[in-house]
Amino acid sequence: MVKRKKEMVRDRVSRLVSWGHWFAFFNGFLAMIVGIRYLDSVGYPETLLGWCYLAISTIGHFSFLAFIVYLVLVFPVTLLLPYSKILRGFAAVVATLSLCILLYDTIIYDDYGLHLSPFVFDLAWADLNALLRGTSYIITPLGIIALELTLANFLWKRIEKIHKVNCGNKVVAFVGICFVSSHLIHIWADAADISEITQLDDAYPLSYPATARSFMESHGIEGKNTTRRGSDLRSSLNYPITPLQCSAEAQPNILLITINNLRADMVDVNTMPYLTQYSEDNQSFHQHLSGGTQFDSGMFSILYGLQGSYINAAGLNHTTPVLTQTLKQQNYQLGLFATQESELQPGAIFSDFEPTTSKVNDSYADADIQSVAAFKNWQATQTTPWFGMLNLRSPETYDTPVGFLGIETVKADKKLKPAQRVLFNQYRQSLSFIDQKLKEVLEATSDDTLVIITGVSGKLFTSNPDEARRNMSPANVHVPMIIHWPGQATSKHVNYRTSHYGIVPTLMTQVLGCTNAATDYSAGRSLLEPDTESWVYIGDSRIFGIYQKSEITVIDRHGQYRIYDENFDKRLRKKMSAPELIEVMREGRRMYHH
Repeated sequence: MVKRKKEMVRDRVSRLVSWGHWFAFFNGFLAMIVGIRYLDSVGYPETLLGWCYLAISTIGHFSFLAFIVYLVLVFPVTLLLPYSKILRGFAAVVATLSLCILLYDTIIYDDYGLHLSPFVFDLAWADLNALLRGTSYIITPLGIIALELTLANFLWKRIEKIHKVNCGNKVVAFVGICFVSSHLIHIWADAADISEITQLDDAYPLSYPATARSFMESHGIEGKNTTRRGSDLRSSLNYPITPLQCSAEAQPNILLITINNLRADMVDVNTMPYLTQYSEDNQSFHQHLSGGTQFDSGMFSILYGLQGSYINAAGLNHTTPVLTQTLKQQNYQLGLFATQESELQPGAIFSDFEPTTSKVNDSYADADIQSVAAFKNWQATQTTPWFGMLNLRSPETYDTPVGFLGIETVKADKKLKPAQRVLFNQYRQSLSFIDQKLKEVLEATSDDTLVIITGVSGKLFTSNPDEARRNMSPANVHVPMIIHWPGQATSKHVNYRTSHYGIVPTLMTQVLGCTNAATDYSAGRSLLEPDTESWVYIGDSRIFGIYQKSEITVIDRHGQYRIYDENFDKRLRKKMSAPELIEVMREGRRMYHH
C-alpha cells in the first residue's frame, strides 16, 4: 500500500514536471513575441544573414530564459507541493510577473538604452510617470494572467496527448541547437567584424554572446585586442531636429587642429612652450572636457556635437555632421589631413572632407610630419574659403621621429610607478615634437584664419587599452581648448566649464550665421556662453561617465555604476542623483523619432 502510494506520488510529480517543461517552452514563445519590441529600438536586419541570426538567437535566448525561470522558481515548488491546482496557479503568476518585467524592460530600453538592473530600476522609478502612460500598465497584466491561466489549464488537460506525440526530445534538441549555434555564429561575426550580427549584442536582456576574443582566451589562443562596437541603437534619428537657417556675413578660413591624447595639465613652458605662449595670446578655456576617452568618441563629440550614446545610430552611417554639411553649402573647401584610419563610427563622419591620408608604417611621428606638409601645401593653393582639419597622433604612442633632440626629463607632480615614470617623460618628448609642428603650421597660417586647437582626449600612462577606455579621470578627459579669433576682442581666459559639445554650436552661430537653437543639432551650447547644465556626458554607448560639479559617475551598459570624487582619486559610497541622470538619458533619446 505504501509502495503504491509512493508510486502515485512519483507519477504525479513526473507528470507535473513534464507539464512544467511544456509550460516553460510556450512561455519562451510568449517572451519572443514581447522581445520583438526590442527591435523597434535597435532596428531590423537588412540581410538574410542578419534575419537568420536574429531568428536562431531569439529562439535560443528566450527559451533559455524561460527554462531558467522555471528551474529556479517553479521546479522547487513542484517537489515541495506536487498539487496541480496550486502549481498551475503559482506558475501562471510567476510567468505573468516575468512577462510584465520583460515588457517593462522593453519600455526602459527604448527610453534609456539600458536594461533593467537595481540601478536602472531606481532611475526608472523616479521617472515612472514619463515611462508609463495611459492605463495599459493595468490592463496588460490582467490580460497576461488570464492568458497564462488558460495556457496552464490547456496544457494540463492535454499533457497525456502531448506525451503520445513524443516530440519533446526533438524540441529540446532544436532549441539547444539554436542556442549553441547563435553563440558560434557570433564568435565568427565578432572575429570577422560582421556588424549586421554584432549590432544586436546588447538588444536582449541578460544576453552575453560569446566573442572571438573570449573564445580564443578560453582555449588558450592569443588574439589581437579588438574593441567591439556597441549595439546599433535606433535607426530613426531626427538630426537635425528642424531644418537649419544659416546665412554668414563673412567667411573666414578655419583651421581645426586635433591632437590625440593631449592632456591639459601637460601644456606648460617646459614641455610645450610655443603652445603655452599661443594660449596666453589667444582665448584659452581652462576647464574644457573631451566628449570621450577614445579617438572615436572624442572626434564624434567634436564634429557632431552629440553625446556618445548616439555614436552607433544607424542613421549617422549615412548622415554627415551638420557642421560640415553647412560648410559645404556655404562653398567652403574641406580638407582632412590625418593618418590612415580603420573604420570609424559613424561611417559618414569624414565623408564631406577631401581626405589626404599619411601612411603610418612604423612611426606616427613620421605620419604627422607628412600630414603637416600636406596641409601647408593644400593651404597655399586655396583660392576660396576653406575649412582644414589637421589630426596629429604622435602622443597616442609616445612617438618622436628618429634623431629628434628632446627636452630634459622632469619629475612628475603626482607619484607614479616606475613604468609610468618612463611613459611620462617619453610622453613629454612626444608633446615637445608636436609643439614644434604646431609652430611650423601656425607660423605658415595667416593671422586672419580662425584657429581651434584641442585634444581629442586626454592620456593615461598605461599600455592597457581597456583601462584607458574605462578610466574617466580628469587626466583622461581634461584637454586644452585654444581659439584664435581673427580681429575679435574676446576674453583670453575662460574659467567656466566647457566641453567638445560646444565646438559645433560656436562655429554654427559665430561663423556660419545659423539662427537655430543649439539644441536642434547639438548636445552642447556655444563655448562663449556658460553652460546651464550641471553635468557633461563622457564616453560612448557601452560605458560612459557623468561629470558633475563635485563627483564623477561611471556607468556601463548593464547599469553597474561607481561614483568618484572630482579628482577620481576616491570612490564615494553613495547613490547617484536620479533627476540628473534622467536628464542625461533624455538627452540620449531626444533626437529619435517617437
